Amino acid sequence: MSAPRCPQCAQPCASPRLLPCLHSLCEPCLRRLGPPEGPRGTARPVLCPVCDAEVSLPAGGLGQLPPDCLAGSRAGAAAGCDLCADGAAAGRCRTCGVRLCRFCCRAHRRQKKTASHAVAELENIKDCSQAGKPLLCPSHPTEELQLFCEQCDQPVCRDCVLGRHRQHPCDFTGNVIHRHGDALRQLLNRSQQHVDALEDVLSRVEETGSALRSRSEAVAAEIFLFAKGYVKAIEEHRDRLLKQLEDLKVQKENLLHLQKAQLQQLLLDMRTGVEFTEHLLMSGSDVEILITKGVVSSRLTKLNSVTYSTQPSVDDRIQFSPHERAGQCCGYEVFGAILNKVVDPARCTLHGEDLHSARQNQPSGFTLLCKDTTGEPMGRGGEAVRVSIIHKDKRDCAVKPTVCDNGDGTYCISYSPEEPGLYAVCVCVKGQHVQGSPFTLMVKHKFREHQGVFHCCTFCSSGGQKAARCACGGTMPGGYQGCGHGHKGHPGCHHWSCCGQVKESSECLCGPPSDTSQRSLLRTVAL
Repeated sequence: MSAPRCPQCAQPCASPRLLPCLHSLCEPCLRRLGPPEGPRGTARPVLCPVCDAEVSLPAGGLGQLPPDCLAGSRAGAAAGCDLCADGAAAGRCRTCGVRLCRFCCRAHRRQKKTASHAVAELENIKDCSQAGKPLLCPSHPTEELQLFCEQCDQPVCRDCVLGRHRQHPCDFTGNVIHRHGDALRQLLNRSQQHVDALEDVLSRVEETGSALRSRSEAVAAEIFLFAKGYVKAIEEHRDRLLKQLEDLKVQKENLLHLQKAQLQQLLLDMRTGVEFTEHLLMSGSDVEILITKGVVSSRLTKLNSVTYSTQPSVDDRIQFSPHERAGQCCGYEVFGAILNKVVDPARCTLHGEDLHSARQNQPSGFTLLCKDTTGEPMGRGGEAVRVSIIHKDKRDCAVKPTVCDNGDGTYCISYSPEEPGLYAVCVCVKGQHVQGSPFTLMVKHKFREHQGVFHCCTFCSSGGQKAARCACGGTMPGGYQGCGHGHKGHPGCHHWSCCGQVKESSECLCGPPSDTSQRSLLRTVAL
């Protein structure tokens, strides 16, 4: 029988040893793993070279690793006859322990010396494997391992039982194999369940991986189709922008050519009139001058009355805004627009009721309308607007405004002043003041609600004296007309607020007042 080969070095090994991970190695490969003992005599963990699992070598040495008895059968080695070495083993002599082919089995029974030996037939893989050959004790090489030590959990021979296993419970291997075999079968069943579950999970993982690859390919096709459409949309938008730019350039060039032709013709007419008149005044006689004076004067007057622009009719301002939304093209939203309109800060205007006046601690605001060089509204946002509101008397007192871009060329500037007084407001676009900037803002005191008690009767009881005080401590200038009935001290009279607001109270018990006294009552009272 050919020896099995080591899975690490691929060399034949007669006695492979089994690692805890159930991989067997030859002794040279095991020795290359390093010394079995770690620091302080503990078992040293090593990595199995086959599966990279971390295993611990026994502290007693590599000889403590169990031999891999079935390595030959796993390698597919066929058991041969130990006597003739020609035929395949068909039986085993239980007395001699040798494997015999069919011919040698018959001869073994016929020979007088071995006629009494029992020859067992090899019917399964287990009997045909190396296990069919008796295993000898490593401590006593002439003795077969026939007993099992329960305490040490290992097969032993008869000499071992008489020696260091004397006090240990031992029994024949045939008596304990059923119990230990059943325990292994239970573990095998549980492991097989895990194997089935792992195979099922692995199958689902492979299916998911296959589905993932298919889905990835489908999404890649979608991305390619999207990108192809997007590129087509961008190229079409590019061509549209270039055509728009060309049309704008041609339009401006035509206007410049027209203005140039008009100015050239006017210049030619002017030079002709100037040269003719200069020549007339220098070379003509008095009579000649007087004869042609009317025609020349009429011509020069007409030329001088012609109006013309001192600036080019158009400018060279053409801008491209890559972040400007440009709608959709081929079903895709595209960006980038040619901006012919350029904001002119000098033409931008301010609007709103709270432009020049506001109340303390009350939200106020105004609106900025941006316009281009022609005075037309911009119609789009995105301009750099800066607003500052600083107290004129208290330089360290400033209001922090909020600028909201409405996206249509208008900007809402909101603020809430904390201190009353006069403020200087600056509104700049692109670093330049807009029309009307800077300007002044007057912040008035806030309205105060009356917190006291309305004691109109105080004034009635005093006969309308100006020195009389309300419950809040305020005085009433101009006197008091009472309730209009000429008596004093009655409760519930009229509606005076000494904090600047008129409020109504219950009607006077003596009836409604006269119109004159009613009008005199409705006056604002200062504190």
